Amino acid sequence: MNGRGVRRTLSALVLAAATGAAVLVSGTEALAAPVPLTSVVPAPVTATPTAGVTYTIGSATAIYTEPGSAAATGIGDYLAGILRPSTGFPLPVAAAPSGSPSGIALLLTGAPASVGAQGYQLDVTATAITVRANQPAGLFAGVQTLRQLLPPAVEAATVQTGPWQVGGAHVVDYPRFAYRGAMLDVARHFFAPAAVRRYLDQLALYKVNYLHLHLSDDQGWRIAISSWPNLAGYGGATAVGGDPGGYYTQADYTALVAYAASRYITIVPEIDMPGHTNAALASYAQLNCDGVAPARYTGTAVGFSSLCVPLELTYTFIDQVVGELAALTPGPYLHIGGDEASSTTAADYTTFIDRVQQIVAAHGKTVLGWHDVVHAGPQPSRIAQFWGTGTSDAAVAGAAANGTKVIMSPASRTYLDMKYKSSTRLGQKWAGLIDVDKAYDWNPGAYLSGVGESSVLGVEAPLWTETIRTTADLDYMAFPRLPAIAELGWSPYSTHNLSAFKGRLGAQGPRWRVMGIGYYHSTQVTWPAGS
Repeated sequence: MNGRGVRRTLSALVLAAATGAAVLVSGTEALAAPVPLTSVVPAPVTATPTAGVTYTIGSATAIYTEPGSAAATGIGDYLAGILRPSTGFPLPVAAAPSGSPSGIALLLTGAPASVGAQGYQLDVTATAITVRANQPAGLFAGVQTLRQLLPPAVEAATVQTGPWQVGGAHVVDYPRFAYRGAMLDVARHFFAPAAVRRYLDQLALYKVNYLHLHLSDDQGWRIAISSWPNLAGYGGATAVGGDPGGYYTQADYTALVAYAASRYITIVPEIDMPGHTNAALASYAQLNCDGVAPARYTGTAVGFSSLCVPLELTYTFIDQVVGELAALTPGPYLHIGGDEASSTTAADYTTFIDRVQQIVAAHGKTVLGWHDVVHAGPQPSRIAQFWGTGTSDAAVAGAAANGTKVIMSPASRTYLDMKYKSSTRLGQKWAGLIDVDKAYDWNPGAYLSGVGESSVLGVEAPLWTETIRTTADLDYMAFPRLPAIAELGWSPYSTHNLSAFKGRLGAQGPRWRVMGIGYYHSTQVTWPAGS
């Protein structure tokens, strides 16, 4: 073996050691064994390898889908769209024949009832890869696990060298929580539809099923409202630091909703109120109590703005905005914000939130708000999103005891805009520094005093954008922390182990490199060489 061959072999050995893969050394080449089940994020409920068995995707492989199911066909097309560019194989998609087809089968029959609507069963034998689910969302989740069991090069946009092997396995998997979300603040800095679609693609890989879009704030209004056109045209023209603004037309927004749905992600729109409303107040003088529009705002301070609570026009405005947005949003939730309303008295805040909750309900949507909304009157099915930095909140605990469901987004654990360490070039640190250990090592079902597992609807990782301007910035702040929050939402807590998670997270590095995700190389994780 010459020096170059030694280096190549050692490089493969280092990569395999970091990812947990075995290697077979033959002559001057080191070939990695199939990706181990222990590298999948989020960790499956149960995953049993079958020793000595592999399935190899080849030029004759076909993708078979549940006969008569347009949704299953769509998922088959999605999988083929990932596999064709990197493998170079045709991978036709067709209805599954009777019996047990060879190739890759995506079926809506035969899954155990225990996996529910979002779970799946994945079986890999020497002749077939079979994903079974009760609903299309489960099939889609199973496809994400299959992706991670293929070599990272499968994510490439150009033909790569195989082999495309998947190790023998039996996986039964389903989520811990129904709601597994991420939030993108497009108000402080605007992100065009292509950037949002890219983020949706990244979220899908980790079984995130909700994207919360923060569409309005002091610095910008990002959704066109036909009945109030100046909101986007004037209020959407600015961003933090004087950067360019922007907004989504209703066609843009509708297309994003549809794209998200094709990734089994539901869009949750947020119009923050009564505070965080300077962009709206600047757009229409008549919305201000004194009839004078303030200047547009490009700073980052909070708490100074408020809609005019006594003004009846305020509620006409909200009814029309919510009505248009609800009509464009097939998902069940509409987020009303409700945080940091420092310029609104407690009495006015209660009056305002009570009326707004009724307006949202009248338009057929479930109210979702930052946890501050629990200080107003209860609304049937209202959901509170906890964003505090502590582990106790008597008002939230009281609301939970009375039936309010809670989405856990503690800022000191889930806020992806916090710095990793003091020297991180982006982000803030008012909620503390958050590296991989802090993002991962907590229990959403037992984190907030008085809010037990049964009261927790799920988790969400918000990414505020005061310091975030580009997709490269999004990548750097979301990865590797976003998969940590995604695992907390999906995996049973019995699988929770920080050391093991760091190992699985490190195995994602080569995949992110191929996908063009410029992630933060946390020193808490051992990343494979070259990733």
